[in-house]
Amino acid sequence: MTPAAIRLVSQLRQTFYTEFAAAMHFPVNITSGNSYASNSATASWIDAQQQLNYVYVYAHTAPDALVPDRPLVLRVSLNKGAGIGVLSKRGKGCRGFNQTWSFELTVLPEEVLDFLPWIISLIQSYDHHAASIVPEPPHPLDFQLSESLLFHHAQTHQASRCLAKPVPALESYAPCRAAGVGYESGPDLG
Repeated sequence: MTPAAIRLVSQLRQTFYTEFAAAMHFPVNITSGNSYASNSATASWIDAQQQLNYVYVYAHTAPDALVPDRPLVLRVSLNKGAGIGVLSKRGKGCRGFNQTWSFELTVLPEEVLDFLPWIISLIQSYDHHAASIVPEPPHPLDFQLSESLLFHHAQTHQASRCLAKPVPALESYAPCRAAGVGYESGPDLG
C-alpha cells in the first residue's frame, strides 16, 4: 500500500472503531495495530450470549508501487477472518467466538462511516434474528434488504463499479509481457 493509503485506512479505521464503541450497547475493546500487516486493529465485544464478536476494517484493494492506479476499496468484516488475534484477549465468562453468523461489507472509503449505524442495526438484527430492524442502507447495495440475513457479503454499487474497472499494471513490472507472453494468450485448446 502507498503511504497515503496506509494513513487514510488508519484514520478511517480509528474513527470507525471509536464511533462504533460509543454506539454499541456492550463494552467494546479496541486493539491497536497497523494498516498493512496481519496484526491490524480490531474492535471486539462480548454479546448477551457471552460470545466474542468482532469487527475488522481493512483495505480490500489499495494502490501500491506495482499498481499505483488500483482503487482503495475497504472491507468491513464482522466475525470473519481476523478474529484469531482477539481470542487471547477475551474476557472472563466468554464462551468463544460467535460462529453463528458473519458478514462482510465492501465499500469505498467515503462510504464506510455512513454505514456505521446500518452495521450496528445489522448486528442487532442478527442478535434478535429479525431482518426487519435493519434500516435501508445509506448507499445502494448489491442485494435486497429483506435478504440481508441470508447473505454473508455485500458491496455498494460504487465499490462494485470501482472493482470492475480494469487497472493496468506498470509495464516495467510485467515480465510476461516483456518476454512476449500475453496474459490473454494461452495454450490452444482447440
